[in-house]
Amino acid sequence: MKIFFKENKRFMVTIKNSVAFFVFWMLFVPGIVLAEASENIEEVIAGLQQTYEKTKDFKANFIQETTIQSIKKTDSEKGTVFFKMPRHMLWNYTRPQAKKMIINPRKTWLYLPAEKVAYTQDADKTFKSSVLIKFLSGLGKLKNDFSIKYAAPVAHDKQGNYLLVLTPLEKIAALTPFAITVDKRTFFILQISFADALGNSTVLKFTEISTNTGLSEKIFQFQPPQDVSIFNMP
Repeated sequence: MKIFFKENKRFMVTIKNSVAFFVFWMLFVPGIVLAEASENIEEVIAGLQQTYEKTKDFKANFIQETTIQSIKKTDSEKGTVFFKMPRHMLWNYTRPQAKKMIINPRKTWLYLPAEKVAYTQDADKTFKSSVLIKFLSGLGKLKNDFSIKYAAPVAHDKQGNYLLVLTPLEKIAALTPFAITVDKRTFFILQISFADALGNSTVLKFTEISTNTGLSEKIFQFQPPQDVSIFNMP
């Protein structure tokens, strides 16, 4: 029983982090909408929402840097993220260790090949778990789900890109504000950063971005190898 609860906690922490990464990536996926730089935050929000709604699929490389506050240590991971509307997601970590987070309309999978372990959960439970997951099914509206403002004291970086802070309106301890950097002309997401209740911080950077390329649904399917231990999560 102790092993089960330990594995369940591990699964849920990874799900939470991966879903958070995905949702905020979807909000700011490279802009289909082009706009002149504007100080009007309402126009920025409208541009982000329009970009999100017109994005059918995307692929991008990412670097994830996580700093553990208690030991002052930063770990860096790299990989590729894929999304296809609706309800399909794949985070493929390649360095320093391989792992995969897969969501399709039926199942959520977390696969750790080095440990020969896979965790699974019904996708409906993942999608319904919080306001963040609404974006996976295309139901999210920025202004309905978040309080959005310019960062303080600086609202733009040295290149003039927007520095924004999004605070979830749903009052759940696990949902904390996100700081984001958005390209001033194209609404590309340049960086996402956030911290947890313990002060641990995560920064995500995206490169090699492509959108609406017609990704196949096959890449969002997963069949565990025969020698893998499978844990079914509630």
